[in-house]
Amino acid sequence: MNSVPRLEDLGDLAGKSVLLRADFNVPVADGQITDDLRIRAALPTIRWLTGQGASVTACTHLGRPRGEANPAYSVEPVRERLSELAPGVELLENLRFDPRETANDTSFVEELVEGHDAYVNDAFGASHRAHASIVGPPRCLPSAAGRLLHREVEVLGGLRTNPRRPFVAVMGGSKVSDKLAVIEALLESVDSLIVGGGMCFTFLAAKGHPVGASLCETDMIDTCAWLLDGPKTIHLPYDITALGPGGELMAPSAGGDVRQMGTNLPDGWMGVDIGPGSAAAFGDVIHEAATVLWNGPMGVFEDPRFGGGTGAVAQAMAETRAFTVVGGGDSAAAAKLFGVEHEMDHVSTGGGASLALIEQGDLVGLKALRGASYV
Repeated sequence: MNSVPRLEDLGDLAGKSVLLRADFNVPVADGQITDDLRIRAALPTIRWLTGQGASVTACTHLGRPRGEANPAYSVEPVRERLSELAPGVELLENLRFDPRETANDTSFVEELVEGHDAYVNDAFGASHRAHASIVGPPRCLPSAAGRLLHREVEVLGGLRTNPRRPFVAVMGGSKVSDKLAVIEALLESVDSLIVGGGMCFTFLAAKGHPVGASLCETDMIDTCAWLLDGPKTIHLPYDITALGPGGELMAPSAGGDVRQMGTNLPDGWMGVDIGPGSAAAFGDVIHEAATVLWNGPMGVFEDPRFGGGTGAVAQAMAETRAFTVVGGGDSAAAAKLFGVEHEMDHVSTGGGASLALIEQGDLVGLKALRGASYV
């Protein structure tokens, strides 16, 4: 993967104005930010720019306002927090209030870059989208990757090209179809693959196991069988935590038995987590690795009854001597919930973007930076 221009490539910034595309898409409840990690993650870039004498105007999206102004998605809470962390940095209103952002309209690009001397993309989580604020400014201004974006490219790109071995990927989540392209890409570079979460039941069905009422994509069974027949080892659970008939996720009071079972689930029983034996076995694989990528929970960890498998993987990731990478999204949320996020070597700020980079080896936002006319 070709490197992207760095902040140092922008030259002398004293007295100049820089447009910073950040990813401040933080959770907001009742007008209050509940987690400001993404704002704090941009501070190294902001401090470097201001330390060079530049003035910084930041821009971001927040939620999905669908191209129209919506007070529920105003960046005002973000603006207040940013003013505390980085006084003097301006923040434009939510980019997605304007439908021209997602349409990659050149007129919107012209408005964004007006009055600015340089552009910095530090929004890794949005860099897989061909939106105006991501791919437009590099056509007009000297452009570079911020510290956060550059680190994401360095780490995730390194997983494709030169990981320390053994390299193990831990994949979870609901559907094989959602991650098939990523799984296929990973199987070209990993030494082995661990599969948990809802997607494991399609793999188990491909091996002939009845999966009861568990999530199973019947149209993907043949694909899973083909993957299992490949040259790379795919580790599947051999015991399951299952919820009996009448039970409901996130509602313990609804009833329904919770039992540990093997991989043959009776009718009406739903697999909702890997079992303790599988969690221990997966932990052993993680401990023996030199590099581990984790993307996707092992079960419905948001329900405390079914968080054991994900918690065990999180703990194994914290304890291993391997270089550990958490691929954003639900895995990052799980690492935080189980108190191990600071034990990871790298926690990606972009779930979809991290998977896209692993799958494709590049992102439209990175291509735009490399093609900047004035770098």
